[in-house]
Parts: sequence; C-alpha cells; structure tokens
Amino acid sequence: MTYIERKQTIKAPVDEVYRVASNMEEYPVFMRDVQSVKIVQRGQNSTITDWVTDIDGTEIMWNEEDHFDRDKHIIDYRLIDGDLDKFEGQWRFSSIPEGTEVTLTCDFDFGIPELVHLIGDILEIKVGENCEMMLDGLKNQLEGQGN
Repeated sequence: MTYIERKQTIKAPVDEVYRVASNMEEYPVFMRDVQSVKIVQRGQNSTITDWVTDIDGTEIMWNEEDHFDRDKHIIDYRLIDGDLDKFEGQWRFSSIPEGTEVTLTCDFDFGIPELVHLIGDILEIKVGENCEMMLDGLKNQLEGQGN
C-alpha cells in the first residue's frame, strides 16, 4: 500500500473551491487525465461515481463512493470496484490568508505484489503526478486560467 499527500494553494474562497471540487462530473472539463466521471447514485451527502482516467496512455476505471461534509469542507472517497485493490483518500479545504489550501490524499494498492516489487516507485510517482494534475486543474479552473 502507498500513501500520497499533495497540497495546493488556490486564490479563491474556501466555499467556492469546495463547490467546484464537489462537482466531480465537471472534472473532465478541466482535468486533462480524467476522461469521464458519471454519477451513478446520489444521496443526501454522498454519491457513487464511475471514473475513467488515462494515465500515460493506460486507461484506469473504477467505481467509488464519495462522502461530502460541507461544514468541514471535506470530501472522503473510497473504491467500491475497479482496476485497483484499494483506492481511498480525502480532499480537505482550509481557508488561509492567500485563499484556500487544498490537501488531496490517496492511499492505494494495485493488488499485484510482483508489480509493486518491480515498479512500485514508478507507480507512486505516477499517482503523485496524477494528484498534482488534479490539484493544478482545480487551481486553473478557479483562478480563471482555463485548461
């Protein structure tokens, strides 16, 4: 299992950043590696979403459960089914003088010990880069820089 944590400062109010991040169906518009996000089920403070991403030409698909805590500005997510054995984490949004600090965490396991043994460092780098791409896409969307 591998744990990744990345942070980004966005020059926008925390409520606005949280609102945009909570609208996952729009991620393909401003996050280059996200091909599609489809809401399969919507609850009062949760969704079940189907994801398709492209990381260096490899399509990765999964189904996840997302929980939204608007008061604390937190989004928790966890894998239900997909190309990974474990994929879960959290988006945290904190108000700071410069705007909003966004923290994205990801705890994942590809479930193939031989693969991790051979290319584990590369997988960690790629997932870290993907987290950074998501944070950069969110920042660009909110700061008006487009894609």
